[in-house]
Amino acid sequence: MKPRIVILGAGFGGLELATALSETHGDSLAVTLIERSDHFVFGFSKLDVLFGKRTADAVRISYATVVKPGVRLVRETVTAIDAANRRVTTDAGVHDADYLVIALGADYDVSQTPGVVLGDNEFYTLEGATRMRDVVARFDRGAAVVGLCGAPYKCPPAPSECALLLHDQLEKRGVRGACSIAIVSPLSTPVPPSPETSAALLSAFAERGIEYLASTRVVAVDRARQVIKLDNGTERPCQLFLGIPKNRAPDVVIAAGLTKDGWVTIDPHTLETPFAGVWAIGDLANTGAPKAGVFSEVAAKTVAANIGALLRGETPTAKYPGSGSCYIELGAERIARVDVDFFSGPKPTGRFYPPSIALRADKEQFATTRRARWFGQR
Repeated sequence: MKPRIVILGAGFGGLELATALSETHGDSLAVTLIERSDHFVFGFSKLDVLFGKRTADAVRISYATVVKPGVRLVRETVTAIDAANRRVTTDAGVHDADYLVIALGADYDVSQTPGVVLGDNEFYTLEGATRMRDVVARFDRGAAVVGLCGAPYKCPPAPSECALLLHDQLEKRGVRGACSIAIVSPLSTPVPPSPETSAALLSAFAERGIEYLASTRVVAVDRARQVIKLDNGTERPCQLFLGIPKNRAPDVVIAAGLTKDGWVTIDPHTLETPFAGVWAIGDLANTGAPKAGVFSEVAAKTVAANIGALLRGETPTAKYPGSGSCYIELGAERIARVDVDFFSGPKPTGRFYPPSIALRADKEQFATTRRARWFGQR
């Protein structure tokens, strides 16, 4: 019987893990990749949708093109996880695994933030970005707030990018003078591991008259009164709210007893859970590194190497490096990059690369190479 590997979730982590295992082991493994959606979306594409640069249909990538030796992708919804026995129940049946990898990503919890509605006044789901696109296009007067409801959250630079791109759009429409823009963030700086990157963003905010409210989060949105409520007990006017809901692990993962304080407990170096033969990668895992696709991808490579070692009867030695690069839209068609490293030194570090034409090409290539690698689209 072929070794059975079950991967839950076909995001950055799940897709890279399935691809890496297929490349190395081919048909000698039975890899089952379980995903409830019929399409994949790069997270940064939601900003393109929000500001009318691309349509929702244009950024969806069908999972139907994921065809790899040894890999079977099934469209099912995970309803229960028995980590001790490496057994997964879905709406279509039961999957038993010799090795189980949980890569279901982070979900959104709006229950603790009254007035925030998924698919409505947030831009972190494709539905929300699509809905807010028309709202943003009509906005021409008042206070706009890019508001975070908690941390950690997916894609740390995205709120800053949103504010800068909103500024550009309002300027282009000639209404920027009638509008204010503020970012409410629980973080002390936009990108804490990289003071240089944070300084560049804060400078960009100052040049454009964008207010950054640090170490603060949104606790409620009152649409009737057009105000937001903050955790320091104050209120602010808000005619346009662009929300980032509180993130946490999916309900099915919490119900499985795998989490602590909302996130899956793992060894940050090996990504192993307390259960033998079970790993957790990506946004739902408490790795101590940022919750971003590129970090999920690196985590997948680590797990793939260690599963390979186990299959060969060897001791796994691969360690999760906790490093990666994030591209940052600075407005005015400029793209910068920050490389962050969380584990190699005594404290996290980040190196900032100023905007350049080359970095715009790099970002485009980032998406192109992964479309080819994961979906066979060139």
